[in-house]
Amino acid sequence: MKEKKTNIPVLQWMRSPVDVRQIEACSLDLIPGLDPRLKVALQKNKDISSLFPVQVAVWQETIGPGGFERDLCINSPTGSGKTLAYALPIVQMLSTRAVKCLRALVVLPSRDLAIQVKEVFAAIAPSVGLSVGLAVGQSSIAAEISELINRPKLEGGICYDLENPLQELETSVDILVATPGRLMDHINNTKGFTLEHLCYLVVDETDRLLREAYQSWLPTVLKMTQSYNGSVQPLPNSFPSFVFGPLRTIRRCGVERGFKGKSYPRLAKMVLSATLTQDPSKLSQLDLHHPLFLSTGQSRYQLPEKLESYIVICESNMKPLYLVSLLQNLEREKCIVFTSSVESTHRLCTLLNFFGDLKVKIKEYSGLQRQSVRSKTLKAFREGKIQVLVCSDAMTRGMDVEGVRNVINYDKPPYIKTHVHRAGRTARAGQTGRCFTLLHKYEVRRFRKMLLKADNDSCPLHSVPSSSVESLHSTFLSALEKLKEKVESEKSRKRKRVSNIQGLKEKRTKEIS
Repeated sequence: MKEKKTNIPVLQWMRSPVDVRQIEACSLDLIPGLDPRLKVALQKNKDISSLFPVQVAVWQETIGPGGFERDLCINSPTGSGKTLAYALPIVQMLSTRAVKCLRALVVLPSRDLAIQVKEVFAAIAPSVGLSVGLAVGQSSIAAEISELINRPKLEGGICYDLENPLQELETSVDILVATPGRLMDHINNTKGFTLEHLCYLVVDETDRLLREAYQSWLPTVLKMTQSYNGSVQPLPNSFPSFVFGPLRTIRRCGVERGFKGKSYPRLAKMVLSATLTQDPSKLSQLDLHHPLFLSTGQSRYQLPEKLESYIVICESNMKPLYLVSLLQNLEREKCIVFTSSVESTHRLCTLLNFFGDLKVKIKEYSGLQRQSVRSKTLKAFREGKIQVLVCSDAMTRGMDVEGVRNVINYDKPPYIKTHVHRAGRTARAGQTGRCFTLLHKYEVRRFRKMLLKADNDSCPLHSVPSSSVESLHSTFLSALEKLKEKVESEKSRKRKRVSNIQGLKEKRTKEIS
């Protein structure tokens, strides 16, 4: 599959980015204006004593001299600290006003990534009296509504009638981390859910969120926030003052969208990615306000600074043997193995577990699994109970697991963007890491040419001892037979399940007729 070549014009403001590489990491003690409570939370809950360059750069443009007068676009490698780069200043800015309403929204493309980002916010926000909500579809929408919406009570503790058209519900969180689909569910169906007082919008993994429509979430959010600008809606006289308080006679939640003590009509935005698009037609959807571009170099594609890349040459039908041999040589180090699809992920993981005693525990991490299963698997991987995770590209973005020493491309990445996100699961937060790519000898030249797009011209060959590969051959043949039996068994169960469902449908049709 060839990557399309396009000559897309580069926007003027993207031609001279702020070079984050020129900024040094900074101790928390030297960060200007940092709330002491946040400093304690960072040290206690995240074991952080200093900020990385991208975090310092964003702080300077939001809390520091920049004063968030411009929207920020950030292109920085995976593992460079982008999540805390936006979480910290947002929490600091929101803490200056003691009101309870939804003022910051963070949108991400997947549940797993949203859960991970929510945990970062949850580690620091409570220290300054802020609450964080999650809307990802992991639980029922009713359970989410009970956490996101506060129902005011009348005298005697009686809740307002939810069917009352004058019912004034209010958001019970200051910050919401959401996936676009579930966000739209709340916008369309949840009473009391409003973006009226939204001050900050973060679009993380921007290129993916702009590439897929997700029920037109972005134009919906922008339209909603724009329609609220300057709207002052006094409360009906029938509302008891003890429920809403005196401030709410001015605005429904007692707060105006404001920056630096002023009531500005605009919504401040931060957009981030390790492979941020430069397509003007896509960026225009964000309606950015005098955007400032922060980057770690002139190239759009950035690999981690301390990543070592290697090529493993092997015949296609021998790839499982080379993979097993490589895993054995890596001596139980944490590894993530990437395949090209969820089906390949399932089959490869099944095959590896038929190899017998590999002295490493291998698990599948797939979009076909239930969220609870994925969360349990990821937790075990973080704790070291699982050494090898096999997954597809759908699970690459943003997954942050401490101590991942190796990434293995079992199936070669089709695009440089794919490779950047895969490789970025290791060598994170200034640590070292390695990325191995299994290739046929005829694929090497094209792969190295692709790496040049990320300014990587160093990818030596890594030799796997032929003796260790040959010793696995008989075990491999046995594992293949077991895999064939397992696949046939799974197909049979699937056919039976489909047949049962079809039978039930036909039975119901007859009953109705």
